[in-house]
Amino acid sequence: MSKKQIILGAQFPGVNNFTVWSDPAAGSQIAFSSFRHFAETVERGKFDFIFLAEGLRVREQKDRFHEFDVAGRPNTLAVLTALAAVTHHVGLIGTLTTTFNEPYPLARQLATLDILSGGRSGWNMVTSPGAFTGANFRRGDHLPFSERYERAREFIEAARLIWTRREFAVQSKHFDIAGRSGLAPLPQGAPIIAQAGDSDNGRELAASHADLIYSRHGTLEDGQAFYRDVKTRLAKYGRRPDDLKILPGAAFVLGDSEEDAQERLAAIRLQQVSPRNAIVFLEQVWNRDLSSYDPDGPLPEIEPDVSSQAIAQGRANRYDNRLETARAWREIAERDKLSIRQLIVQVTARQHFVGTPETVAREINRHVQADAADGFVFAPHLTPTGFDEFTDKVIPYLQDWGVFRRDYEQPTLRANLGLSAIDYAPTRPTYNSRSAP
Repeated sequence: MSKKQIILGAQFPGVNNFTVWSDPAAGSQIAFSSFRHFAETVERGKFDFIFLAEGLRVREQKDRFHEFDVAGRPNTLAVLTALAAVTHHVGLIGTLTTTFNEPYPLARQLATLDILSGGRSGWNMVTSPGAFTGANFRRGDHLPFSERYERAREFIEAARLIWTRREFAVQSKHFDIAGRSGLAPLPQGAPIIAQAGDSDNGRELAASHADLIYSRHGTLEDGQAFYRDVKTRLAKYGRRPDDLKILPGAAFVLGDSEEDAQERLAAIRLQQVSPRNAIVFLEQVWNRDLSSYDPDGPLPEIEPDVSSQAIAQGRANRYDNRLETARAWREIAERDKLSIRQLIVQVTARQHFVGTPETVAREINRHVQADAADGFVFAPHLTPTGFDEFTDKVIPYLQDWGVFRRDYEQPTLRANLGLSAIDYAPTRPTYNSRSAP
């Protein structure tokens, strides 16, 4: 039986809580020199793609700028277009919302990136919650939760018509557009569609419309369960299991020995979760001002406030049930005798591959061969040099074992990912979802 080939994506840190800002080796989050170094390093490592997140408004907490966010972050599409000029093979995937964009202009911008990059463009399709973000846009509000995925599905279908047909017409609940795209056939037929969503709606959208799904299930057992669930949904849409690649987000820490790597991980986590950051995280669950609490002390006895507007704005709520989350955290803190900061270090940890370069390579390969993933999207804790050591020391093991390319074999991102080609057709019937049940 042939070995599965590993897919690797590299996330440029930006909208996150895992960058170690205080490290002397940390560089700019917004200078083009940082983006360029990052891109050239992962292309040297033969990664499949670069992944950029995007924040449409600087996050706030307690009506102040969130101090762990990146202010002044350049526009995602502009950054990727610039990187297309200094790279030759690596894919370029950007996060762009379906809630506050419109199909034709966004489809045209992504098509331009595809043409300029020679078929390396990708779109991480997301929905955006909150009137806080919506205030920056003409509509001035946000869609109800029940309509976000509905609009996203219609948006993707409209964009694909624009990419693959000379003439297009879309009549649906959210869109009524028609015209001529003016686009030449794209090098890879259409940009890659990535989607990040763990809810049932998110899984269904990925199964029906996405090429990649970005997962948070990084452990072997959880990854296998997620992998089985999402892959089995594809058949109802006439798709094969290989038509959707599952890529959990993960981090890595390398050391000269296993003990050295574990010590580095502990130090990095304490830098990522500073005393102040620990309180910031706790406030997001308790929905209260907890600035008077000692981060090295016990959890608050008071319960979370579930009746007031969220004190954290501009970020998706990861905690659907604050009372239940607080109960679970209290049990963990009591069982393991943890302070606030120690608890936050534990409960906010990403999936980490920790050890020597060979150990890390073996664990990555084990997860992929065991169908816990098709690969991973790694995010380093340093910018822009976070992948230097990984490229030089981990990638060669994967290449020697025959599970990762030694060089790019295809000209487009779609082909390098092993996804089916998309054919261009000059005409098509009108897409109309208004009469759909």
